[in-house]
This record gives sequence, structure tokens and C-alpha cells, in this order.
Amino acid sequence: MRSIWNGAISFGLVSIPIKLVNATESHAIAFRQIHTEDNGRIRYRKVCELEDREVSQAEIGKAYEDADGSIIPITDEDLSHLPIPTARTIEIVAFVPGDRIDPLQMGAAYYLAASGAPAAKPYTLLREALKRSNKVAIAKYALRGRERLGMLRVVGDAIAMHGLLWPDEVRAPEGVAPDTAVTIRDKELDLADALMDTLGEVDLDDLHDEYREALEEVIAAKASGEVPPEAPAPAAGGKVLDLMAALESSVRAARESRGAGPAEAEVRPLRQGRAAPKETGGKKSTSTAKKTAAAKKAAPARKSTSKAGEGTAKKATATTKKTAAKKTSSRKRSA
Repeated sequence: MRSIWNGAISFGLVSIPIKLVNATESHAIAFRQIHTEDNGRIRYRKVCELEDREVSQAEIGKAYEDADGSIIPITDEDLSHLPIPTARTIEIVAFVPGDRIDPLQMGAAYYLAASGAPAAKPYTLLREALKRSNKVAIAKYALRGRERLGMLRVVGDAIAMHGLLWPDEVRAPEGVAPDTAVTIRDKELDLADALMDTLGEVDLDDLHDEYREALEEVIAAKASGEVPPEAPAPAAGGKVLDLMAALESSVRAARESRGAGPAEAEVRPLRQGRAAPKETGGKKSTSTAKKTAAAKKAAPARKSTSKAGEGTAKKATATTKKTAAKKTSSRKRSA
């Protein structure tokens, strides 16, 4: 990896030669501005507004614009006399627990690579000291023309540095939270907890930029003269009229997406003074089960009884017919 800055870590009287290497990279797809009629590139040109002509980079300098609009030129010579002791040094000023750092302050991340063999031992010493103390180092350094604040911590076998905003650069969250009085019930919190437990944790390595992947497919299709694929229409979201119902539906959907049965998604604590709600997907009560089983057993018995009754009636009818036939024949003989 290419270094963007060379210097040293000042650790008390210890100096560790290091190289600053970007720890992150952007995979965003960049676009160019074009003239839509002929696809000609649209470029930004640096033009002097007084002379109305394009100027080269060598003719461009720095200046500060005052509140009244006046321009105050600042040269590199002016900047070279500024008292910046951290121009080529990452000066550690303190060691603090990691949870003391507000994530709002954290910015760009870098790896600090040991520069040469002499840096190996002091680099390893600082790394192991940070590991054993469970602390991070707060440091000051200069980069791209300004002094900055940083935090050093251990990542694997390397030391990483996060750029930090100065405390006065973090704005207070005034007027951000809703000022309307709201009452949150325990049952709503229970459902929110159930939803959090159901969603659970995620392996960050499994997350990826779906928008960039879809954009790459569109670019590849157009480059080959094909019709770009169409994304499925997003599901229409309804109005959330009942927070409890919305939470229950969220828990149900999250559990079903993870293979859990829908019956487990219902989280309904009992309300005081009211009967317990009927279970929609649970087991029936023991007494109901017994009655149902008894009814099932009784059904075949009724069928067999009715069949036996039908057989007895048929036999009785046949006997009556035989008796009547005998009486008729005896009367004919006597006549």
C-alpha cells in the first residue's frame, strides 16, 4: 500500500519511524458530466474572473476571504513560520479508555506502518502496551496543512489511527429530539426488545453495497447494447396507525424470515383486569382436548349401535312376514 505521509510517533522519549497508509478505500462509482447531445465531456476550468482567462496550476495560490469580501493572500512562506511541532510527528499526549471517545468525533482511518528495521522494536512495544492496558492513545499530528487530533488503537498486529474532530467541532444536539411529551408503555418496550432479539446480530462481512452492484449491472448492460435490468418495485408501505400492531407485525416478519414459526411471533403480555387473549396458534387446553377425544370415541359407537338397530328391525320384519304367510295358508286349507 502506498504511504501518504512519512514521519514518526513520539512516545515519551521514544521515536518510532512510521508511514501513514490509508486504511479505507471508496468503491463508489464515479460519473462524468457530458453534453447530452453529443456525449462530449464537460470539464471544470480554472478561470481568473478579473482577466477572464484560464490559468495554470502554477499561477494559483491561497487566500483568505474576510467577512467584508476582501481577499487576504497567504503564501507558503507565511505558513512555514507557523509554530506546528507536529509537522512530521504524531505526538501522543495521553492514554485513555476507548469508551471515552465519542464516535461522533471519529473520522478517516489510517494504518501506521513501521518504517524500516529500527522501528520494529519500539513499534511492537507500543502495540503490546496498548493491548495490555486496554486503552487507546490520543495524539496530535499535522496533515494537509492543518494540525489534527487522532486516536491510536491496535488492529490485529498493526497500529491504526483514527482522525478525530476537535471537541469544539462536534455540535450539540439541541433541537434534534422531539419536544412533544410522549408516554412509552412497558408492553411497547417489551415488543421492541423482542424485535431486537429476533433481528439479533449480523456478521458485517456479509453486508454489501446492493446499489453499487445493481449500478454495475446497468453499466455493463448498456455497454453491451442490452436493455438494463429493472429493479423490482418496492413494497408499498401502509400507514402505521397502531404502534403495538406495527411492532407485533415486525416481530412476526423477522421471525418468519429466520425460519421460526409464525405462532412464536405473537408477544402479548396479559392485561390487568381483563381475560387472557385467546391463543391463535398455540395448543388447545387439556379439558377441550379431552372432550374432543371423547366425542371422537363416541362417534364410532353411535354408528355401530345404529347399524345393530337396523339389523334387528330387519329381522323383526322378516319374522312378521313369515307368521302372516303361515296363517294365510292354514286358512285356505281349512276352507
